Amino acid sequence: MSRRLATTVLVLGAMLAGCAPLPTDDGRSATAELLAARGRQPPAAGDDTLAALLARLREQPLSAADAVRLALLNNPDMKAEYASLGFAAADVYEAGRMANPVLSASVLFPDTGGEANQIGFGLAQDFTDVLLLRSRSRLADGEYARARELIGAKALALAADTEAAHVRVVGSWQLIAMREAVAQAATVSAELAARFHAAGNIGRLELALQQAAASEAKLDVLQARAELHAARSALNRLMGLAPTEDRWRVVDRLPVPLAADDAVAELLRHADANRLDLAAARREVALLADALGVTQSFRLLGDVELGVTTERETDRSRLTGPTLGLELPLFDHGHGRVARAQASLQRAQAQLRALEIDIGNAVQRGAAEVAAAKARADHYRESLIPLREEIVARTQREVNFMLADQFQLLFVKQQEYSAYQGYLEAVRDYWLARVELGRAVGAALPSSARVGEAALDAQTLMQPKSELPHASHESSHGDRP
Repeated sequence: MSRRLATTVLVLGAMLAGCAPLPTDDGRSATAELLAARGRQPPAAGDDTLAALLARLREQPLSAADAVRLALLNNPDMKAEYASLGFAAADVYEAGRMANPVLSASVLFPDTGGEANQIGFGLAQDFTDVLLLRSRSRLADGEYARARELIGAKALALAADTEAAHVRVVGSWQLIAMREAVAQAATVSAELAARFHAAGNIGRLELALQQAAASEAKLDVLQARAELHAARSALNRLMGLAPTEDRWRVVDRLPVPLAADDAVAELLRHADANRLDLAAARREVALLADALGVTQSFRLLGDVELGVTTERETDRSRLTGPTLGLELPLFDHGHGRVARAQASLQRAQAQLRALEIDIGNAVQRGAAEVAAAKARADHYRESLIPLREEIVARTQREVNFMLADQFQLLFVKQQEYSAYQGYLEAVRDYWLARVELGRAVGAALPSSARVGEAALDAQTLMQPKSELPHASHESSHGDRP
């Protein structure tokens, strides 16, 4: 009977211990599915994939999609986040297994001669684990799914950061080209003023004004180049590349704004369905509600130990039998554990509500910023730029008929370039606002499928519609970023 009981205890413990294997997947595949459903398809992890992406950088301009793929695969912070899934996997493994049985032994020495030592052995198992095993496994599985959702949310945030950095690099390149054109026009004006001053046609004040304008335009170029280098460095870091690997180049233009963007009501529904941090917060509330129910149901349950013990008495006879250890709830009725579980649930519910409010406001704010940037870009393209071009053309005709001087032509030409620059900045702000709106929604925007390739690039804008006096209209742009 004793051997049968001991065998039963050991077999039962072994069976229960083997019911929860360690998750074989590190969570990447499940997280990848979450990202793919939200328009972000991360590449498969592996040295071959990374090598292919790096080789691609040397063969063709870096697109925003390639930058995001490289960041999701190679960013060291993202790798650390994926590694943290191992902690949740370990919790799943441990929650589905019973605690190890406890083997005890004792030796008692008699105080009379001629008698044998009293030797005892015991094997005990905490069977509280058996009663809570299913609940504990269910909660651990839920936490593992929540951890994947949180990792997915961080991956989407990294994708948004990378896409925004790519927009800034392309936008900086376009602004450099435009500011160089403005600086060239200002330099021509200053050189012309110097010749007029030497001939006695203008005073020193007019010369200083023209030279100061040229100097400020050159400072704007230097500032634009500094912004480009900072943007490249930020994008390089997000893609997980070392400074020595900064050999990529980007496309030289941003797409034009869409004809129509998404409605706020649709975006709010999209955010409610796709925000992974919102899904994780909702899952946390559900898990804490489940945990509260378990705590309330088992609040009077203490440690329960079942085992078998055998002792050899001093007369060398042996006693064997089962043991039971039961914690009696005389002083602690579990009210503290219930109160703690209730407080955790209430806090999670409040945090969930705050997150829902923040998301709704972020979506509305993001949609308003997209609309405002688009309105600015449309106003530049449809109103200010055509007016500036008309002013330049009419001023050129007046110069030809000697009704206006060359300084006036150069001045209105600079204003034309400034309008082009304002348009490019508005387009850049539009795409940055769309990136932030996508971050607020938690997925690719529904209108992303309508993004085209057409763009108004800096070189096209700078094509001469009138000649600068005594100067070539070509601009030296330096190397591509």
